[in-house]
Amino acid sequence: MASAAEQLAANLSFANFSKATELKKRLWFTLGALIVYRLGTYIPLPGINPQAYAQAFDQQAHGVLGLFNMFAGGAVKRLAIFALGIMPYISASIIMQLMTSIVPTLEALKKEGEQGRKVINQYTRYGTVILGTLQAYGIAVGLESGTNIVADPGWFFRISTVISLVGGTMFLMWLGEQITARGVGNGISLIIFAGIAAAMPGAVAQLLEQGRQGIIATPLILAILIGMVVLIAAIVFVERAQRRLLIQYPKRQVGMKMFQGDTSHLPLKLNTSGVIPPIFASSLLLLPLTVANFANSESLPSWLATTAAMLGRGQPLYLFLYAALIVFFAFFYTAIVFNPQDTADNLKKQGGFIPGIRPGARTAEYIEYVLTRITVLGAIYLVVVCLIPEVFLSNIGISAFLGGTSLLIMVSVPMDTISQIQGHLLAHQYEGLIKKSQLRGGKRRR
Repeated sequence: MASAAEQLAANLSFANFSKATELKKRLWFTLGALIVYRLGTYIPLPGINPQAYAQAFDQQAHGVLGLFNMFAGGAVKRLAIFALGIMPYISASIIMQLMTSIVPTLEALKKEGEQGRKVINQYTRYGTVILGTLQAYGIAVGLESGTNIVADPGWFFRISTVISLVGGTMFLMWLGEQITARGVGNGISLIIFAGIAAAMPGAVAQLLEQGRQGIIATPLILAILIGMVVLIAAIVFVERAQRRLLIQYPKRQVGMKMFQGDTSHLPLKLNTSGVIPPIFASSLLLLPLTVANFANSESLPSWLATTAAMLGRGQPLYLFLYAALIVFFAFFYTAIVFNPQDTADNLKKQGGFIPGIRPGARTAEYIEYVLTRITVLGAIYLVVVCLIPEVFLSNIGISAFLGGTSLLIMVSVPMDTISQIQGHLLAHQYEGLIKKSQLRGGKRRR
């Protein structure tokens, strides 16, 4: 038998949506914020020769720089004020989350609740400024080392570039927080999604143009397009997959009546970490290569040039580190967002238990055991989805926008956003039912 929430979800309609005024405001705010973000990706940095920079970018468009451009929504190709994107903030978030597990002071702050979370968020912002400044300065120096890219090299250009790029990153960080608080969905994920979604039609058109010119064989193009459809179907299937743990509640007596014990399920997603591991992994891989991919190889130290070559898109070391980081962050982020001990304590307080498992510590151990097993499958799924297309596409020079990581973001982020929209609609329906029951109760009293 369907639960009350499932019955309400089945009754969702456009009529109910039109009555949800608060949800419509949130959707309009989200749409407006994403439009502002897209406009910012077309505002260029001052003092740049567009033709010279376009030639330098085209030489590395299919390498790691292409991945950086993908996460920046095409801003790197246009060298806009949003060229750094949101990656410095993501890198700072990774560092802070790791440090909260290591540094006792930060771990104590994390346990203080809302106040501690605000302090950690403030530290994350400081870290974003530091990382963004280092990356922006590296980009400025790398651009100056290019051939005729900068019109007037010097400290004035470096300072203006650092201010523009770091300011753009901080604005995106603020915009993402506003979307999360006042809009619908995760703001940071939606910003990355908007950039990829805007560039996806152009990437498909470029692929078809390469087929028309004979650069790529027509059967190979058809295989790529069919593979993308199959990959999208697989992502949808796995993202919706759950392992449901049976939860039973004992019989209870209220007054003279005995109520039958109820049963429910504890849903555990196969991919609890979502799209975060590939984003985090890409962020850490792109961080040390920002300078190397903008500068001429002759001006780089030999060790940095060698590292940049080994970490190029499709290279074995890049693929190995990418896969290892995805697996690490799949387990790490799952441990952050889901605490088996807290779940077991809540079940014990509510009188619920897993059949055959003692409440308390044994229940927490069993949930952690099941969660670890399904996280292994989820990590393998993420590695396959992100790496297999990467191996093929990098060898034939296809845009990074058609890779597995971009498709994973394109599918997962809208699914999460739609789930939040359904949650808002369900909450609106519940509020309507409560108001109706209160009005009926008031009429009866009269």
